[in-house]
Amino acid sequence: MNVHDFLYYVILPTLTLSVLLVFYRFLRGPSLSDRVVALDLLITIGIGIIAVYAILTNQSSFLDIAMILALIAFLGTVAFSYYLEKREKNE
Repeated sequence: MNVHDFLYYVILPTLTLSVLLVFYRFLRGPSLSDRVVALDLLITIGIGIIAVYAILTNQSSFLDIAMILALIAFLGTVAFSYYLEKREKNE
């Protein structure tokens, strides 16, 4: 079994299963914080899927897309934590 077979038959199904489980948590999350963490994890798993696809197709341009998506996810997480901090001060 070479690296491409391992990525295709083990890593991608594992990432797909994790997307389904995290999406369930996103829908059923009891609080807003749980949903935001689940959304951030969905984006992170999506970045992993993009990286695996870039390796399988030998196209490094997909890694640029993954890096931009990671930056957007990071900025969203920082903005949400800032929102929570301001909300706690008002209560």
